[in-house]
Amino acid sequence: METDTTALHGSVRHPATLLSAYQRGMAILEAAGVANSRNEAFWLLESGLGISRLMVYSDPQGRIEPEEWTRTESLFRRRALREPLQYIVGTQAFRGRDFLVNPNVLIPRPETELLIEEVLASRFSTVRCHMVDVGTGSGCLAVSLALDCPGATVSATDCSAPALRVARGNAQRHGVLRRIRFFRGECLEPLSGRTFAGTISAIVSNPPYIPADQCDLLPPEVRAFEPRPALDGGLNGLEFYDRLLAESPSLLHPGGILVMEMGMNQSEDICRKVSDKKEFVVKTIRRDQAGIDRMICLERTS
Repeated sequence: METDTTALHGSVRHPATLLSAYQRGMAILEAAGVANSRNEAFWLLESGLGISRLMVYSDPQGRIEPEEWTRTESLFRRRALREPLQYIVGTQAFRGRDFLVNPNVLIPRPETELLIEEVLASRFSTVRCHMVDVGTGSGCLAVSLALDCPGATVSATDCSAPALRVARGNAQRHGVLRRIRFFRGECLEPLSGRTFAGTISAIVSNPPYIPADQCDLLPPEVRAFEPRPALDGGLNGLEFYDRLLAESPSLLHPGGILVMEMGMNQSEDICRKVSDKKEFVVKTIRRDQAGIDRMICLERTS
């Protein structure tokens, strides 16, 4: 791609071409220390101008209007303040599907897909059953379960009303709103006292698991923008696991599974808690691409 020397020397107030807009945006991101500035500049340009990357390559001298750059530059400035790219463009991919996200919900991560893979490897993926997503956030797990397990009905809980609105929006976006019921409340508490006792086949959860004293050490995109309750797992990062282990046995039928994401170096502590409880046995532990124990599947004993 050729260099737009006019844009580099800054002799115009607004970039006049697609190439100069790309270069100006990339310079803004690089100055702010954004690591993947080359690709993120394309994504923000696409979002701001409503174009594809291919257009920048095929017509680099394509003209843009000052008001178009003003709108697009605001996106670059937001990213320069370290606001996550996903919140700026409004979506994040999960299992090949786009999910709506905003600062009310945690941004879905690739490692969380391990939870869905574990459920799909179980006998419950192809039968009529009831599944639960605890702390649903964006709804990426609940919606994926409904889409990938056609015989399942899904209940999703979250303590945040704004998060539940995002999750409902994603369920509607992917055509499974009628198969997911949403409940507001902490952990599994919204399902207690209903008719769910002993009827649930699979419970999945990506709980908050960052130790409280480490939350302020997270990257600025995470600590300053993502919802703290979705990150802070209490003193040792394990408080939510204690609740899941205490509240899920009465809901799962024998042979049902509890599938949870874990943080780094938490696998042994969680396994120890399981062995003390006796209501579960450890069925599977899966590692993420970095080799970290990231997912644990427990089976409800009879």
